[in-house]
Amino acid sequence: MRPLQLSSFTLTTCLGRGREATLGALQRRASGLARRAFETAALDTCLGEVEGVDEVRLPPALAAWDCRNNRLAELGLAQDGFADAVRAAAARCSAARVGVFLGTSTSGILQTELAYRRRDGASGALPADFDYARTHNTYSVTGYVRARLALAGPAWTVSTACSSSGKVFGAAARMIDAGLIDAAVVGGVDSLCLTTLYGFNSLELLAREPCRPWDRARSGLSIGEAAAFALLEPLPAAPAPGAVALLGVGESSDAHHMSAPHPEGLGARLAMQAALGAAALRPADIGYINLHGTATPSNDAAEDRAVTEVFGTRTPCSSTKGATGHTLGAAGAVEAAIAALALRHGFIPAGVNTVEPDPALRADYVLEGREAPLKHVLSNSFGFGGTNCSLVLGRA
Repeated sequence: MRPLQLSSFTLTTCLGRGREATLGALQRRASGLARRAFETAALDTCLGEVEGVDEVRLPPALAAWDCRNNRLAELGLAQDGFADAVRAAAARCSAARVGVFLGTSTSGILQTELAYRRRDGASGALPADFDYARTHNTYSVTGYVRARLALAGPAWTVSTACSSSGKVFGAAARMIDAGLIDAAVVGGVDSLCLTTLYGFNSLELLAREPCRPWDRARSGLSIGEAAAFALLEPLPAAPAPGAVALLGVGESSDAHHMSAPHPEGLGARLAMQAALGAAALRPADIGYINLHGTATPSNDAAEDRAVTEVFGTRTPCSSTKGATGHTLGAAGAVEAAIAALALRHGFIPAGVNTVEPDPALRADYVLEGREAPLKHVLSNSFGFGGTNCSLVLGRA
């Protein structure tokens, strides 16, 4: 595929707002996961809640879009000069030539949960002021971001569970390659809600303590929330120092099970191999892998098998979900941004909370962050239903 520059990127998670806060937290091996109350949830688990979301106010002209997910998107757009970078791109090539492709799993479903508490006692009807299209629908966040940035190009939402905001990079790359747009805003936003928390609890996948990917004693995942965005444009002939490029996207669908991964990591392996092929790279060219690494026994085991079949046992790997929690539909974009930070700063982040790697897993799991002259990194995002996506990023 034709390389695309990440002209700007940003992320907001429970670790903090923006690139600098995130990098500092990763270098300190910090975790944003904590035991806290959310709404009416009474669950014995830790959450990765972003501070200050409830205090965010949308612009008055866009008040009809108000919900927790869009407030989180607004908070994310305000970091690292991202919105200004998009406006500059739109000025260069026109707003109609900038696409918006975002991933989410539950979008604004919390708004519907709140609306159900206000149903009419006699008829059961939802309140008249509930706006499903702009505050819950999976397109809600994409529509909000498109309107907030005054863009007019093609726009859609990808909702393939935890691979959602990895796959939007591929969607944007295909649209740019086809000549339909000149630039794209990609990313993902997913916010905490009761449906997610109780849903994963019903699957018996929630850990009581902060999650421990790749650990011998791992017992499940921790749910987080996040907003992450990148501006993709064709790579210029003379990239700026420190520029990061999207070099390859690999997607697969093994459709093994509604919620369990293929036990041999079939789809994961196919996605990684496709990403390497698109980037015209060999496995030995990858200096670090940001694992999907959810900390559930079956997911980590399947991914380990896939990674070691493709890369062997010497490529440094870690999961950053011990720091951010599993941000679900936003995870692909969050971890792509972390991979870009790793490239830009020559830093391999440690797997936070992991104490004793599972001896049955063979990948080279990093327990202490370290400096490294990285040239290419790979980031994995695997979702329910066997929807898999791998991204290859490199120094431009």
